[in-house]
Amino acid sequence: MTLRTRLGFGIVSITIILLAPLLLALRSLETVHGITRSLRDREFAGSLQLGRFRQVTDDIKRTEDALLFVHDEASLARMKRNLDALAAIGDSLDRIKLSPTGETRTAILALRASTDAEYAAAAGGNAAAAEDISAQRTRPALQTIDRIIAQTEAKLREETRDKAQQTAEATVDAQRTAAGSLAIALLLATLIAIWLTRSISRPVHDLEKGMRAVADGDFTHRLPMAESRSDEFGRLAGSYQRMASQLAELDKLKAEFVSVASHELKTPINVIVGYLELLQENIYGELNPKQREICVTLGKQAQTLTRLVKRLLDISRFEAGGGKLERRQIDLDRFLHAFESSFQVLALQREISLRVARGDDLPGHVLWDEDRINEVLGNLLSNAFKFTDRGGTVELAVEGLDNEVSITVRDSGAGIPPEQLPHIFEKFYQANNQAQSSARGTGLGLAIAREIVEAHGGTISVSSNIGVGTTFTITLPVRAVVTRRTPFRRTPPVVEEVA
Repeated sequence: MTLRTRLGFGIVSITIILLAPLLLALRSLETVHGITRSLRDREFAGSLQLGRFRQVTDDIKRTEDALLFVHDEASLARMKRNLDALAAIGDSLDRIKLSPTGETRTAILALRASTDAEYAAAAGGNAAAAEDISAQRTRPALQTIDRIIAQTEAKLREETRDKAQQTAEATVDAQRTAAGSLAIALLLATLIAIWLTRSISRPVHDLEKGMRAVADGDFTHRLPMAESRSDEFGRLAGSYQRMASQLAELDKLKAEFVSVASHELKTPINVIVGYLELLQENIYGELNPKQREICVTLGKQAQTLTRLVKRLLDISRFEAGGGKLERRQIDLDRFLHAFESSFQVLALQREISLRVARGDDLPGHVLWDEDRINEVLGNLLSNAFKFTDRGGTVELAVEGLDNEVSITVRDSGAGIPPEQLPHIFEKFYQANNQAQSSARGTGLGLAIAREIVEAHGGTISVSSNIGVGTTFTITLPVRAVVTRRTPFRRTPPVVEEVA
């Protein structure tokens, strides 16, 4: 499944899942609406009709009194209109099934017949007969209609109460359905979103980690994702692996080229140095002062080239994983005393205060490559003296840790700009504070120092502040375990800017 398809599927699925609670809520609300509409069309309408039914019945009672005592044509016409209205209302109640159809019609027909007979008797002057018809026929018919009205009202109240209860229950069910379906929908949508996010973020994280490894010089890093994936990440993984392989090959060719070139340079340089020594020994004739001065200058430059070639060979071997260490037991106190003696003369010449501080918990012996560590500390101390003005201080502090030794070289020199600190361990890189020294270096000393320290299983870090000084800190195991180092891997040293 491609990334675009996965995104489309996820978005459509989340949309459908979130629409489901809405549809269920609408369905529940439709049930509530149906019950409410039934209340409006039947119970409420029946209540209005029943009220009119009672009003017409009451008017019929008053009109019946007028027929009995006044017995005029107007009262008879009014009675007929009321009976017609009562019949129409009864039919309406019958249609919504609120009153007994047969009983209501029978009572109305009986009332028509009795009121006609009552009017005829009253109009003929037979008041006693009219009174008897009212008592025997009209009043019972009206009582029957009142009873029907009372029964219908009771039935209407019962049905209205039931419908109201149904509406309340339907409303609660709608709320529960909406809340439950929404919670389930949100859970499913969250799970799909998590799946979608992880399916995208995990490969991106793996790619980011791989690119960071390549940037640090580790071209052997493999991505966890398979190149056989059919989506865009599979193609990116394939491109990454091809890029890493090509960079590894280029780095290897570069290291081999530097090694071969440096090795080939040694022979002509040795020849030049040899002939310069023969010239200075007057083997080919006496040299005048000017010629001798030129030979001395050429000799110095040849020695500089020799040191540069040696350093290039060293760093090429370490980068290719072939740097060798010759470990042996070192008397740490003797080792530090030799350094103090060697640099004390330089400190007097430069008028710089040199302090060597030893911790109380230092081990008596360590297992290091003495020549290599000597080279590292010599480079750091030389740089410290180089960039420290007269009257400044240089300190070498050594402390014992748990199975480790911490060595700190601190000076009060010019310092290194913070933006240049991350690059000072790179090959051929030189900070712009070189103006503080009388001679520029090759830019290989710190790179070689880092390789030697890491080959011992240690770490090197630096912190600096402009105008205050620079501090290099080396941590080495008491007993260095020489292991096969992975070629082409560059672990950046710790860099800290002192505030």
